[in-house]
Amino acid sequence: MIDGEISAGLAEVAARGPAIIPADRPRLPRWMRQYRGRAMLADVACAVLTGVLAFTVRFGEITPYVTPYVVLSAALPFLWVGVVALNRAYEPRLLGVGPEEFRRIVQCGMFLTAGTAVVSYVTKTDVARGYVVLALPVTTILTLAARYALRRSLHARRAGGECMSRVVAVGHPEGVADLVRRFRQERYHGMEVVAACLPGDTGGEVEGVEVLGDFTDVPLVVGQVAADTVAVLACPEMDGVALRRLAWRLERTHTELVVAPALMEVAGPRTTIRPAAGLPLLHVEHPELAGVRQLVKNLFDRVVAGVLLFGLLPVLAGLALAVRASSRGPALFRQTRVGRDGREFTIYKFRTMAADAERRRIELVSEGDGLLFKIRRDPRVTPLGAWLRRHSIDEAPQLINVLLGDMSLVGPRPPLPAEVACYGDDVRRRLLVRPGITGLWQVSGRSDLSWEESVRLDLRYVENWSLMLDLQILWKTWSAVARGAGAY
Repeated sequence: MIDGEISAGLAEVAARGPAIIPADRPRLPRWMRQYRGRAMLADVACAVLTGVLAFTVRFGEITPYVTPYVVLSAALPFLWVGVVALNRAYEPRLLGVGPEEFRRIVQCGMFLTAGTAVVSYVTKTDVARGYVVLALPVTTILTLAARYALRRSLHARRAGGECMSRVVAVGHPEGVADLVRRFRQERYHGMEVVAACLPGDTGGEVEGVEVLGDFTDVPLVVGQVAADTVAVLACPEMDGVALRRLAWRLERTHTELVVAPALMEVAGPRTTIRPAAGLPLLHVEHPELAGVRQLVKNLFDRVVAGVLLFGLLPVLAGLALAVRASSRGPALFRQTRVGRDGREFTIYKFRTMAADAERRRIELVSEGDGLLFKIRRDPRVTPLGAWLRRHSIDEAPQLINVLLGDMSLVGPRPPLPAEVACYGDDVRRRLLVRPGITGLWQVSGRSDLSWEESVRLDLRYVENWSLMLDLQILWKTWSAVARGAGAY
């Protein structure tokens, strides 16, 4: 049966291939080859700089005794780039987006450090520990910083429409429309849908993207629009056999084939491929909402919150005096919010509105979006309050809520009881974890987001949370706060 399917697929490729498969094109677009070259040069430069620094700090001058370390410093750039390449940290699919690129760089540093220790022990070689401890970790740190700088530069270019992968979306109209919207909202991913293939080839457009064919025309459309990626969305027509045949027909042109699973919001460590009976099964673990990892997260939250409160105490006291003078009311604004498992708690914020803000709220509530009550140019906000909101400084007292265990540093937006009363079953999953001072909603647009988009981001966090994701969001929060975009 399987042999028959394969034979039929090969026959189809042979029969239709010359008519629909475009000529061979380079495996990588020019901008990606240049970006990968810059990444290699950056890695070499970091290793050279670290080798010179480690030698100078540890030995100071060249003598016959330190000749081996001179050689080691000279070889370090080649050794470092070789290990990074072996760990596939120059893979195009990893460069420019996602945490995997950084994770592999850290793996390289740990491997070289551990390997040096093992080799020195086995060969009984006396290695200057100060040199090794300085050279390898610093090389790793500098490489991470250089890769981050390259990524920021790439994201800036992608925001202007450069360095984008041209994508042909294959699926039903609703799924294609959703994919187009997501790629346009998050352009830093570098994916731009330039054409669509729908079942039955209804023609027309989907979210401004032209429909150029049906599922059998995908390779022809790829050549027509010079695409380098085909994104197949979940649909019954594209089963295992159809996907395999499509992959065969795209192979000659080196066009990437990516498949979006039906579980759109589940990603990362929760998904693994488990082969069974010759089938690649996608295994989806349940989100870990309790246990050791949650204890580690809670400990991390409270330690960081305590350190920040202690360090910022003079600044917070000064802000409290300024807020009290500008709003002519208490410096701290207290409000009831809903936390984990539906428990209510009192949230603390710097007051940003006039003292009669709650009384005037009814006059403005019609301007809100869905269940969210956020409006631009709110007349109740004081001048100082507008500045505090723009840079999210008004939320600094929520560190007290983190210390008390009501909130987390990172999590869904803390909702009001009136909002929770209107929640459906799906939205109520936001209450499975503690609300956060920051979260995916804050680094993705803040109050510029619609109610539906805010819910989607909060649910994505609940489904995929991890301490590493928290660290990434905290890192991105500084940029979002500095820009002040979407805060009002």
